[in-house]
Amino acid sequence: MYARIGPYREWWGPYQIANLLQKIGFSEDRCDVIGEYLAKTWLMKFCEWVDNKKKRNIKIKIDNYDIWGMDHTLALIIIPMLKMLKEKKHGTPSTDESDVPEKINDLARLFAKEDEYDSNGYSEERWNWIMNEMIWAFEQIVDEDDENQFYDHSECPKDTKLLFSTEGFSKLKVDREGLEKHHERIKNGLRLFGKYYQSLWD
Repeated sequence: MYARIGPYREWWGPYQIANLLQKIGFSEDRCDVIGEYLAKTWLMKFCEWVDNKKKRNIKIKIDNYDIWGMDHTLALIIIPMLKMLKEKKHGTPSTDESDVPEKINDLARLFAKEDEYDSNGYSEERWNWIMNEMIWAFEQIVDEDDENQFYDHSECPKDTKLLFSTEGFSKLKVDREGLEKHHERIKNGLRLFGKYYQSLWD
């Protein structure tokens, strides 16, 4: 796989052009007046025409082996992106209380700000918990040994022939309840990723 995705193209319009005049001493207010005037001229249509011609630089090449374990391949990319988003984020999307444990909702209510932006469930604590669950789920997908903790081989025979015999398998202890909870947590993390996919922005 090869992926090179360049930055978003920056919009340049009448107001942005007018603001350049601040470099030679024009005040911000004066630049706003000039920008408002220019926005009513042919310059606006010209800026829109130029913007339509600009394309984001995107080069992606997928190899056959990338789809052998596509869930694993994508997880390798998703994990560092989610971690960076969690670290750099400047906002918190609306989240459902039903998606997080009650203790997190209690914490969110405790730290909720008394303003219009936090009254409808906007909560950094809740969003952090959801992001952590997404990251954890994808980390389990790339970890080939994520289920080893639920298998106890201590009483299994060391001899390879006996290990794979009926007797060998009968001595293998499996924490089925723990394994099931592990799988359910992974599924929930992936569900949250799908549900809040369009909220993954900075």
